[in-house]
Amino acid sequence: MDIFLQQIINGLTTGSVYAIVALGYTMVYGVIQLINFAHGDVVMVGAMVAFTVIMGVVGMGLPLPPFMIVLAGVLAAIPACMAVGFLLERAAYRPLRHAPRLAPLITAIGMSIILQQVALLIWGRDPRAFPQIMDNPSFAIGGAAISAVQIAIILLSVALMAGLTWFVYRTKFGIAMRATAENVNIAGLMGIDANRVIAGTFIIAAALGAVAGVMYGTYYGIAHYTMGFILGLKAFSAAVLGGIGNLAGAMLGGLLLGLVEALGAGYIGEFTDLCRWPVVSAMLAERCAADGHVVLFGSNYQDVFAFAVLILVLVFRPSGLLGERVSERA
Repeated sequence: MDIFLQQIINGLTTGSVYAIVALGYTMVYGVIQLINFAHGDVVMVGAMVAFTVIMGVVGMGLPLPPFMIVLAGVLAAIPACMAVGFLLERAAYRPLRHAPRLAPLITAIGMSIILQQVALLIWGRDPRAFPQIMDNPSFAIGGAAISAVQIAIILLSVALMAGLTWFVYRTKFGIAMRATAENVNIAGLMGIDANRVIAGTFIIAAALGAVAGVMYGTYYGIAHYTMGFILGLKAFSAAVLGGIGNLAGAMLGGLLLGLVEALGAGYIGEFTDLCRWPVVSAMLAERCAADGHVVLFGSNYQDVFAFAVLILVLVFRPSGLLGERVSERA
């Protein structure tokens, strides 16, 4: 039970990061039906910019509290990612808005590669370790442990999800976003500037990606120029799982995917340890006696679960858990 509860805590933490990144995917797709595969690399830019600012402030020896130093990194990462998101929409996607769907999709993959290579030129190929400047005490919950960073990530993710939901359904710009998502031509006839709304959607999604990048770097303590690739694919899987284009679905999909990964990583090694099976252990008795464990699938197979879930959802429920089947737009 202690292991189960610990994996639930770990899964909720990881799933919270996935959910924030998935919101960026689902917002863009909901408005213009584009899967922005460069979004994961926008998250990477946020983590790298925050790392640079945090290291710069620490290197200058300014007498600032650790929380203020991390906050400075976040406040620098957000406008940097917003600028990247705006440039992606304006330079790469807007000229292809009326092109066949395959063209912007290929462009998104190309922009992802470009962002990775630019980051490689700026920050190098070596992983960057986030400085551990904040105390990270752990608290016992029913035999499991939850750290202050995990609590902060979960609470901040809940706050961002709630704030984004309020923004989309209660503000004038959010109503314009939903109208543009429903029908861009009719929204234009009602006085809505579709270009402004779409650019704003990219900017908001990039801001969320910046926060997710800082979360990821703070939690795992590392940032790398390729970190956005797998993170982006997992977040896309989460968006598809919940129902891409649905805000609540992206949140649910992210949390579920994090839980599936954590529970799979926690228990898959136990279930596939050949030394626990009497028929097999007799065949491998010598190796079991020497190593103690002969595991077919260890915790490093946790990435398999994300894409296995994606395949199952696409096969049995292509619209996702909370998605709805809709007819193709005219």
